[in-house]
Amino acid sequence: KIIQEINELPEEMLPFVMQLIHIIKNGIEKGKGKRGSLKGIWKGSKIDESLIKEAKKSLFPYEFSEK
Repeated sequence: KIIQEINELPEEMLPFVMQLIHIIKNGIEKGKGKRGSLKGIWKGSKIDESLIKEAKKSLFPYEFSEK
């Protein structure tokens, strides 16, 4: 079905389609390997404890219920 769809495309669209296929193929191949690191993305950032508490409260409201 995919080949049939590609065969029906105008020839001038083929470079774009090839680029998309290449991107998808590389994404699939990278997904098979080791997960990338997020080390360093927060470099230089300071996280206040109140921000962590607020995030936990929004994710786990049952732990912060008012009694």
